[in-house]
Amino acid sequence: MSARKLRSSHWFGEVDKLGFAARGWMKNQGMPDDQFDGRPIIGICNTWSQLTPCNAHFRELAERVARGVYEAGGVPVEFPVMSLGETLMRPNAMMFRNLAAMDVEETIRANPIDGVVLLAGCDKTTPATVMGAASCDIPTIVVSGGPMLNGRYRGEQIGSGTDVWRLTDELNTGKITKAEFIEAESCMNRSAGTCMTMGTASTMASMVEALGLALPTNAAIPAVDSRRRTLAQLAGRRIVAMVDEDLKMSKILTKAAFENAIRVNGAIGGSTNAVIHLIAIAGRIGVDLTLEDWDRLGRDIPCLVNLKPSGDYLMEDFYYAGGLPAVMKEIDDVLDGDALTVTGQTLRDGYADAECFDRRVIRTVQEPFKKQGGIVVLRGNLAPNGAVLKPSAATPALMKYRGRAVVFETYEDYKRLINDDSFDITPEDIMVTKMCGPRGYPGFPEVGNMALPSRFLKAGIKDMIRISDARMSGTAYGTTVLHVSPEAAAGGPLAIVQSGDMIELDVPNRRLHLDVPDDEISRRLAAFVPPKPDLESGYSRLYQDRVLQADQGADFDFLVGCRGTPIPKDPF
Repeated sequence: MSARKLRSSHWFGEVDKLGFAARGWMKNQGMPDDQFDGRPIIGICNTWSQLTPCNAHFRELAERVARGVYEAGGVPVEFPVMSLGETLMRPNAMMFRNLAAMDVEETIRANPIDGVVLLAGCDKTTPATVMGAASCDIPTIVVSGGPMLNGRYRGEQIGSGTDVWRLTDELNTGKITKAEFIEAESCMNRSAGTCMTMGTASTMASMVEALGLALPTNAAIPAVDSRRRTLAQLAGRRIVAMVDEDLKMSKILTKAAFENAIRVNGAIGGSTNAVIHLIAIAGRIGVDLTLEDWDRLGRDIPCLVNLKPSGDYLMEDFYYAGGLPAVMKEIDDVLDGDALTVTGQTLRDGYADAECFDRRVIRTVQEPFKKQGGIVVLRGNLAPNGAVLKPSAATPALMKYRGRAVVFETYEDYKRLINDDSFDITPEDIMVTKMCGPRGYPGFPEVGNMALPSRFLKAGIKDMIRISDARMSGTAYGTTVLHVSPEAAAGGPLAIVQSGDMIELDVPNRRLHLDVPDDEISRRLAAFVPPKPDLESGYSRLYQDRVLQADQGADFDFLVGCRGTPIPKDPF
């Protein structure tokens, strides 16, 4: 029984018609009277769905959380929210991140919930649930679903996403057969869990741990490892204590916490998608986080983690090597170790005793895997509001380059033309794709790492510069300039790039320049006609009308900010 009056008491604490209805109908589930005597009501926000394979094991995790809540004297109530499956949803899961965040926020606010445990795994379920909870600002813990076991195919380790792109290229160039391609599918995905590369799912699981929103070791425990279930049960116990301590998200999600997460992202070689998601989360809790923070804080952070897509190993290896606590201990001197976490202790307390057990997987600062792991932010007349690039996944020789633009007006044009042998493109060109930003697709798809022409792949060419207003899967690799802002559909300069224009990429000087005279750029922009909305009604239209640009986190303009959890008006 909590020492202070809880939010849920406004539902269950009164002997009147509203209290009768609230208690009485809950009792039809077999709940005894003492469940309503002032014990904390803990929501278990479950993104389970068979349409989200990464999260298909969450029913068991929810049971473990509930066990922990009961053990600590709380009352667990599981509720479903919209689940976002990266591999099945079209046009893309990102389009529905904000919708799922609205679902989480309004479900928490409308119900007698004192604290919440967020069960999240697949890429967008983590930022969506955290964004929704942040706008409510109640005690919150994230329990990630964990990565799949390492893929094994014909004697080699293969990683989800990363090796999908590689195997697809090999299929298209005749290096493997269709039967071998199909066989690899089963060999890659052999357990419950998220992508086992350092893709967006593993990156965001690492981000919530670095932010202090998850218990130590949350990021890397494999989904089917018994220690994942233990972590869930301990989270259930801890959230009850957090409610009693009134340890809200706003006490944890400070500017220092976000700065820690940005530095950790660099050290693990994390996904460029973390840029968008952390800016959106910061906007919900009221912390000013910008692209400049990403470039400033990540500029000198070396990549220590040798994982695909940047390296050789996978998340299971990362966990056995010491996981995220070992990485944070290695970069302790650049972290704010005094930042508060859900444990009620500091971030440093969570990694103080960490050890690294395999230096092939987790390197030292003195001998890093790659000298630069942070996200680079580019600006120039082609990206006035910024664009991003992941150096650890790029080709060093292309970091300073000038080349001819070959333009695809839409992603559909790219698919139609890229393997047409008569199409005018050379390996020295820069591939540019438009209309793939938040408004343009709509939904901001992961098509930024455009595959090279098959004839180039057959010739052994593995990389070219690619520029777009799209995103890139965290499992992907290559010299790709992403999130160009403003996007083409919003009338950004990307919209008026023409084939034959010269583009300069200068990563050391953070510059992305369209080598066209200013008056010609102005003339082209004046003649630009924005595309017609993909759909004239429904959620798609709402998305296109109200979504912010990439540099602002691609949240809806009306969702930015923390609205708290005022007690709603009586229903009757």
